[in-house]
Amino acid sequence: MMPTLLKNILHTKLRYFYFFFTHLRYRIFIALVASVAVGLLDGFGLAMLLSLLQTIDGASQPNPDDLGNLRFLLDFLNSIGLELVLETVLIFMLAIFIFKGVAKYFYLTYMVNTRRFFVRKIRHETIEALSSLSYKYFVLSDAGRIQNTMGSEVSRVINSFNRYYATMQHMVLVSVYLLLTLTTNAMLGLFVIAGSVLTNFIYRGIYTKSKGLSKEISTSGHGFQRYLIEKVYAFKYLKAVGGLDRYATRLKEKADEVEVAGKKIGMLGAVMQSTREPIIILVVMTVIFIQYAVFSQSITTVILGLLFLYRALTSLMQVQSNWNGFLSNCGSIDNIIEFMQEAKTNQECYSPELFGDAIEQISLKDVGFAYDDSQILRSICLNIQKNQTIAFVGESGSGKTTLVNLIAGLVQPDSGQLLINGNSITNFDIRSYQKNIGYITQEPVVFSDNVFNNITFWDSKTPENLDRFWQALRKASIDDFVRNLPEVEETEMRNSGLQMSGGQKQRFSIARELYKEVDVLILDEATSALDTETERSIQESIDQLKGKFTILIVAHRLSTIRNADFVVLMKNGQIEQTGTFDELIETSPYFARMVELQSVS
Repeated sequence: MMPTLLKNILHTKLRYFYFFFTHLRYRIFIALVASVAVGLLDGFGLAMLLSLLQTIDGASQPNPDDLGNLRFLLDFLNSIGLELVLETVLIFMLAIFIFKGVAKYFYLTYMVNTRRFFVRKIRHETIEALSSLSYKYFVLSDAGRIQNTMGSEVSRVINSFNRYYATMQHMVLVSVYLLLTLTTNAMLGLFVIAGSVLTNFIYRGIYTKSKGLSKEISTSGHGFQRYLIEKVYAFKYLKAVGGLDRYATRLKEKADEVEVAGKKIGMLGAVMQSTREPIIILVVMTVIFIQYAVFSQSITTVILGLLFLYRALTSLMQVQSNWNGFLSNCGSIDNIIEFMQEAKTNQECYSPELFGDAIEQISLKDVGFAYDDSQILRSICLNIQKNQTIAFVGESGSGKTTLVNLIAGLVQPDSGQLLINGNSITNFDIRSYQKNIGYITQEPVVFSDNVFNNITFWDSKTPENLDRFWQALRKASIDDFVRNLPEVEETEMRNSGLQMSGGQKQRFSIARELYKEVDVLILDEATSALDTETERSIQESIDQLKGKFTILIVAHRLSTIRNADFVVLMKNGQIEQTGTFDELIETSPYFARMVELQSVS
């Protein structure tokens, strides 16, 4: 285990390194070792280039002393009995650069695999985090933020990884070239250090501004995605009332907020890019003047040192450029870290025990539930037996949908007990319990995939599953529609079933739940958006299922619940009264008034 002190340091001082390290572990160091090898071999090759120039210039042999402490390269050739002639120097230099190419190839291919590993892990982690969120937290969350985090922010994190690793790579190269410079000429090494300090001071303000703008882009992106989701969701309404242009203006304002911050970051980057080369040339010219004119050093030593110096300064500028690019995207890392921490805090807790039985009885004992400070349900007591058909009615906001959400395991009671077959629902892995639940909402879910995958939820297409598929379609009275499709069950349902009517979508939803072979079928306002004839047809299909499943119906249209075994009348988050449809008409003036207003005969 990592010592606590070291972990605290990594969390605070090296926050971003710790983020990448927790995802990559040892991989983060292997490529850096390859970078060291590339830098060293490049330096050795440059040193041999000078020896080559000396040989071509007419010197009988290169002078090892001109290489400073790198003279061991020529000493090595002498030690194995090779004469320092043009051919020897050429072959040895070629061998060095071949090894450098091999090291660079290893580095680049390793980085491809490392980047792929990181991208895959980040995407999988965010998908799993979203999947494990509690429904209660999800309902209270900013949908725009979730959308932006899962999409644009992940892309920015990937970009920040590229920039961060490039920064580390060039830092390694700066260190290598600085070491080589110090080895050949200590004064040049001091110039590299001085140049590093000077340029870091010059660009420090840019770094600070880039980091602040990065967070601004993340925040603005959340707002833009939220408005975008709402525009897609409300497109029909906005189109019908002529509100698209006005809403588009608001959406453009949000888009502009993102782009303004992006433009500012781009301008800061332009400052760095345009000033990088003049600073390098200024340092190099200063070094040439001091080394050659003032200290009268050997031109060979000066040139070798300048080559290392130029390489070091170029890598240093790459460090600063990539670091600024990283800071321009680091707000996305902060956002991802915050999102993952919130997801971890607000994730579903699953019991290890699986629910393997049929749902025989559902009991609610003094159940209460609230969203934040808003109390939704109070003192709910209810018993539901297998294969009963129960209807929940009441005015909007009475708690009907929240009650069936509790039964479906979407949320857990804040007080009281929810018992399944006499055992608390918290004793089971809620996912194994929910496999026995079918849920159909007012807005049916149709995935952009073929019919078979829509109904079977991507089961394999075996003969057994195909037979179950057609049985579910027949029970939902949608089989004839599917048989007449161009490619039958392989027909694609594009744009979430845009080509289907509301009734067909609802039958699709019913067929999907029946395919699952569920025990409980929940219909939450499932027919409220349909015309009367389609509603009656859907209701007939549902009535055919009565007695075969436990059916829970949330309804505003009271005509759809006449045949329920009993009706639960809700008011202000409490159960006002229960009984059959006819009993409630006789005993509840409130219910009788509801029936009268809807003219239900």
